[in-house]
Amino acid sequence: MVKAATVYDVAKHAGVSIATVSMTFRRPDRVKQSTRDLVLASARALHYVPSASARGLADGRTGVLGLFSFDYLLPAEAAVLPTEIAFVREDPDERCREFPLYVDEIQRGMELACRRHGYALMIGGPSRSGGADTVTDIAGRVDGLAVFPQTLPDDALERIAGRIPVVAVSEPPHDDRLSHVTVANRGGMRAVTEHLIREHGRRDLLFVGGLNPAEGRDRFAGFRDALRAAGLRVPRKPLVPETRATPSGRAAVTLPADLRLPEAFVCATDDVALDVLEILAGRGVRVPEQVAVTGFDGIVAGRVARPGLTSVRQPMAEMGRLVVDVLLRHIAEPGRAPDFHELPVQVVLRESCGC
Repeated sequence: MVKAATVYDVAKHAGVSIATVSMTFRRPDRVKQSTRDLVLASARALHYVPSASARGLADGRTGVLGLFSFDYLLPAEAAVLPTEIAFVREDPDERCREFPLYVDEIQRGMELACRRHGYALMIGGPSRSGGADTVTDIAGRVDGLAVFPQTLPDDALERIAGRIPVVAVSEPPHDDRLSHVTVANRGGMRAVTEHLIREHGRRDLLFVGGLNPAEGRDRFAGFRDALRAAGLRVPRKPLVPETRATPSGRAAVTLPADLRLPEAFVCATDDVALDVLEILAGRGVRVPEQVAVTGFDGIVAGRVARPGLTSVRQPMAEMGRLVVDVLLRHIAEPGRAPDFHELPVQVVLRESCGC
């Protein structure tokens, strides 16, 4: 390979100082037009590409933000690509059960915001070994980091937050040094539960889903708020279903075969709700005639499911954009106190509740 041109080569070719070349690429508005044209012409002639790491050494910035995300979208086995065109009797919307999920839409919002601000986005997830090597590697290469719930231990987050800004996504704030961007989990779940009670007369409701991460606890609290306000029995615990691995590697919930059928399943997430719909269909239970089902998140799969899934939609892309805005504010103001943002949600009514 031909040795890559350096800033020194461009400066010599253009007959200007190294500082002028650097300023042309970092702050072109501060370089005279004729000089800027000369430097850029030399860069093109030499196939010169500015080094992001070199710029980082100069101003202490990398121009990159990080996102530490789940890795559960990776299939258990690598997909084998077809070698020729084939005809299959398969619903193309089946892929929506695995992609895109809410993490993907938040990531997309971050990507758009990074592009607008001239940043790149680096994405990583927990290592298979469970070590902290991946996040340490990412944190050392970025100016700020966004993390999803339960992807990193609290002590690791605390260490990273002592060096770069960190935003916890979807998690309500607690005693930490992190900024938080989340949604109205409690209020949204209360609203959809009240809809089932008031508009559809459902009075025997069962909450399905775990209480971790903390957003699950908030959603269960909203469910209990609605029952209490309606004078109905308030359960102390939700139904936490067992899970099984699907052929694609996704974890799907299961319901006990002898489970007494309530009037409505109020599910902690759309992913759980869609599994419940499949289980009920397999058992010959009609939705919503015999039982209503609702979810939370507003993922694409809920729109194409039959019946369509009533859900509480998070403003996922907007969350991603806001995460970037928060990180950039803290990069510009290193001593700034942590931010907390709770975005509103929307109850989307479809067939699964009876609407």
